Amino acid sequence: MVFESLSDKLTGIFKGLRGKGKVNEGDIKAAMREVKLALLEADVNFKVVKEFIASVSEKAKGEAVLESLTPGQMIIKIVCDEMADLMGSTNSGIVFADKPPTVIMMLGLQGAGKTTTSAKLAALLRKQGKKRCWLRVTFTGRRQLTS
Repeated sequence: MVFESLSDKLTGIFKGLRGKGKVNEGDIKAAMREVKLALLEADVNFKVVKEFIASVSEKAKGEAVLESLTPGQMIIKIVCDEMADLMGSTNSGIVFADKPPTVIMMLGLQGAGKTTTSAKLAALLRKQGKKRCWLRVTFTGRRQLTS
């Protein structure tokens, strides 16, 4: 759900750049400000967002982008490439404890899909041969749900 919301926001941000024949530094700066807000709203660490925006801005202000036939598409490509670098290019699996249980903590905002993701993860692990997967839900900030 968080990725869908972020995807929708990024799509909206870059929709305006796609139609432009030329992009100036003001357009890039405005787009990067919106991307920064979208990432912060998606609960991405501030330092990570700051480095990401700096990297994308530096690459987007290059001559190749400003003089490109489709500068909006070039900026979108730069953002996608930087996101891929940020997320990592390798698939890292779950490291299971030598002595069970292996604890996996899911954190996020209300409505972000933690319970659904946890249930899907438990189903996948059971399918892969893990004997037991338990799901423990704890609401620490909402007293009416814990009593």
